[in-house]
Amino acid sequence: MSKNVLICGVGGQGTVLAAKVLAQAAISGGEYVLSAETIGMAQRGGCVTSHVRIGQGIFSPLIPQGQADVLIAFEASEAVRNIKFLKQDGVVIVSRKVIQPATASLTGKTFSEGEMISYLQKNAGKVIDIDTDSVCRSLQSSKVVNMVLLGAICKTGIVQKEQLKAALKLHHPREELKLEDALAVLGCEEHKKWEAEAADRAITLVKEEKGVLPLDPKNKKRVLYFPIEAEQGVAYSVKAG
Repeated sequence: MSKNVLICGVGGQGTVLAAKVLAQAAISGGEYVLSAETIGMAQRGGCVTSHVRIGQGIFSPLIPQGQADVLIAFEASEAVRNIKFLKQDGVVIVSRKVIQPATASLTGKTFSEGEMISYLQKNAGKVIDIDTDSVCRSLQSSKVVNMVLLGAICKTGIVQKEQLKAALKLHHPREELKLEDALAVLGCEEHKKWEAEAADRAITLVKEEKGVLPLDPKNKKRVLYFPIEAEQGVAYSVKAG
């Protein structure tokens, strides 16, 4: 049986990281996982959605409308915007925080937290609303919102708390890598072997314009020469060796 989780929010809130941690937690539990992000104008405070699909019989990383078991929303209006993905009996995990879009200041039309939560309660099987601002103040960090909301998914049984903890540690280890440990690994024989194999299989495309590259196909057996009609020079395709 498969489970679908849609994570949505505003650019910069950590939705993509939350999706990666959730996917890793499910994988560590032996589940098959597909995931994808549709980020749009995320860097400008736009909408961000991440799809995480867990279980067998999944052939696309994108969740069809009406098929999400859980909707995790980092912002209340984004939950309303994406409610179309939720099953009729689905669960919404949502932050009470409301971020007014830029258009609100231009049109003078705003919306409240209460309006958004009320709409979700009428259109979802269950709503878990979390006062993330209070949690952040108690923990003295605004960076924990994504993990606070993600932690609430343990109540649905999709993943276990210990799996989430292990996945978070994998993505964000607290212990810093010591320099001597790094130097003991970098440049080792195993790395050099991988480097040689990658170089042997690689293909490099080079555009030669002024005849400065020594890439004569007569002398280099692994050079493929493709003349291209242009005002300046020709182009080469070179296989690294």
